[in-house]
Amino acid sequence: MLLVVDANVFTSALIARGFTLDLFFSDKLQLLVPDWIFTEIGEHKDEILEKAGISEEELALFINLLIIRVELTPAEDLREWLNKAKEISPDPDDAPYFALALKFNCGIWSNDAELKEQSVVSVLTTEDVKKLVGL
Repeated sequence: MLLVVDANVFTSALIARGFTLDLFFSDKLQLLVPDWIFTEIGEHKDEILEKAGISEEELALFINLLIIRVELTPAEDLREWLNKAKEISPDPDDAPYFALALKFNCGIWSNDAELKEQSVVSVLTTEDVKKLVGL
């Protein structure tokens, strides 16, 4: 199953390290992220470090581990879909995730309930994804 992973799920895997992290390594999932995710993580780095109880070096190693499991898409590859994404995204900051989902005609894995306030792109919570892969 092809899914776009948003920053809240990515950081949840970093912080909680529970079944969200297990899902990242499921062979039933092909995961996509826009390179914008690093901007979001950088904006919340101190909060992530505190919640996860890890050092900056450990955070960098953990991000590198997760990046192995996702396909990173540069912002310039999303330009064609960005205007439509901005129209449908309930939050302008999430437009890159919607653009990526539109480009690949797939859903978004997010625990942000606000993202479900549109009907163009399917938004699945971690619980939804967990059920779909049989965990």
